Amino acid sequence: MKISTVFAAVGLLLPTVSVDAENLPLPMTEIAAGIFVHNGVQDEASAANEDGIANIGFIVGADAVAVVDPGGSFAEGTVLRAAIRARTDRPIRYVVLTHVHPDHIFGAAAFCGDHSDFVGHAKLPGALAQRGDYYLRRLRSALGGEAAGSEVVPPTLLVSDRLDLDLGERHLTLHAHGPAHTDNDLTIFDENTRTFWLADLLFVDRIPAIDGSLVGWLKELDEVSGIPAERAVPGHGPISVPWPRAAEPERRYLEAVARETRAAIKAGIGIADAWRHVANSERGRWLLFDDYHPRNVTAAYKELEWE
Repeated sequence: MKISTVFAAVGLLLPTVSVDAENLPLPMTEIAAGIFVHNGVQDEASAANEDGIANIGFIVGADAVAVVDPGGSFAEGTVLRAAIRARTDRPIRYVVLTHVHPDHIFGAAAFCGDHSDFVGHAKLPGALAQRGDYYLRRLRSALGGEAAGSEVVPPTLLVSDRLDLDLGERHLTLHAHGPAHTDNDLTIFDENTRTFWLADLLFVDRIPAIDGSLVGWLKELDEVSGIPAERAVPGHGPISVPWPRAAEPERRYLEAVARETRAAIKAGIGIADAWRHVANSERGRWLLFDDYHPRNVTAAYKELEWE
């Protein structure tokens, strides 16, 4: 049964609805005390998955709850909210939007009635202004009626460098990063459990997607590798323990793209054909390789040809 039909049937829009957590249509795993994650499917957005392709979840403190990415559609956001209400009636004080991509933000409308702060990178409003309407049209095209209710929700609390959030006996540290996966990436570190939520700065199994800066992403990986985390939550793929070893495959891929794209440019290979000559050793190691690798090399070429 589709998520959008289930939530309407059982009244999951009520703020304090009592439901059996084990029977909700959105499975959640408690990966550490008070840290709940739903693993997205390793696929492209479609009506069948309602854009539930990213890892999303929430963190419970003594006084309040923080959502980390509300999901890829209003439907997914609604059942995420129901999963929270099945476990606690504490207020949902923050909804963190880790970056602009649709699979991470379009569930936000499901939380508007909670009067939460929507937290985003200082550059997120500009990215939403440039892309939000386009992303919404694409979502409606891909999902059809399953996109109903999905809207662009702008951030109300911006992070330009660092922001500390207090959930009550649980402190979260948010960092705004330079251009990497996008130019508006946030990470979240939970001090209590040393859980590091990297969103799409970290891909596991699914091929990374370059939409910001290849050089910047490698730089940010160097910096975040020093975070003393016990576990990492990627934007896509299984929860990764230990950290920072979890980032080694991604680093290997990005370094191969950088090294071999520079070689292609030096050899006079044009941008249209460069992907055929770059990082072919990575084929077979990543899901959706053929869908994203050519555009990654094109993005890298545009960046590196001006070095």
